[in-house]
Amino acid sequence: MEHSIALVTGATSGLGYAAARKLAIEGYRQVIVTGRSLARVQEAAAQLAAETKTQVFTPLELDLDAPTSVQSALDELVKRGWPVDFLLLNAGLVPFKQREITAAGVEASQAPLIGHHELTVGLLNANLLSPDARIVIAGAEPARGGVPMFKYTDLPAFAAKYHQGDRTAAVEALIRNGPNVKYVPNNAYADAKLIIAWWVAALARRLPSGMAVYAVSPGGATATNVKRSASPLLKYVFIPIVNLIPGMNQTPETAASRYIQASEFGTDVSGQFFASAKGKFSGPIEVQLEPHLHDRANQEAAWQAVVKVSGVDLS
Repeated sequence: MEHSIALVTGATSGLGYAAARKLAIEGYRQVIVTGRSLARVQEAAAQLAAETKTQVFTPLELDLDAPTSVQSALDELVKRGWPVDFLLLNAGLVPFKQREITAAGVEASQAPLIGHHELTVGLLNANLLSPDARIVIAGAEPARGGVPMFKYTDLPAFAAKYHQGDRTAAVEALIRNGPNVKYVPNNAYADAKLIIAWWVAALARRLPSGMAVYAVSPGGATATNVKRSASPLLKYVFIPIVNLIPGMNQTPETAASRYIQASEFGTDVSGQFFASAKGKFSGPIEVQLEPHLHDRANQEAAWQAVVKVSGVDLS
């Protein structure tokens, strides 16, 4: 794919900032960097330009929690008419110790997916993704299971118990952290990343031929702001222990390289979730094969739930 235009969400710090920097170095002629605050994203764009000695960065205000902000960003992109070749949906949030719900009634760690869905569908509906566009969204190892202190919800069982087997209603309940969902921060995070993996698989089936989408875990990279909202147990116990184990942590630049690597993947693996080998948080990424990730009913339920919560679908 010709290095032309990339758009990176959550680019004012951490992995998004590192990814934007790498994209410029690798020759993208335009890198659109986004953040909640226009002043902050303008500052980040200027800093990136100074570091890379290039003038390819375009700041764009984008608050994924606010549908009006997403629409304003889309309107600006339509006005400019730039077809995006690489859409990096990096912004995310580790859940807070206490449950937080956005103004749209969505649990805080689930909210980035809703905003990313609105952005992606908006770009597709406006024909603002190039014919061979690549879309990468940040995943995480807990989605596959087997990560200490994290547990994802068994969706079929949850749906059967509380929603008469309706998996779409069950996913919506998880997104909204409804009355039958016990709020446990780490489990909410695992659910959020699992729903992302399902959403990606469902989106892949809806993309025009030539485009592709992947969920990619950046792996361990604790030298970022990702842990700012983490629980004390995760922040002061789990992460420090993980940091002592060789190969379980990496620099933000190395983690962001996984995103860039995936931007070169083919359509044959579109819809897949890539992460570290089981038991690791760094090193090479590989397709995750756990059966719950490939349950088509779960994937379609996730898509329909996100459509229902966002009110946005492909035209």
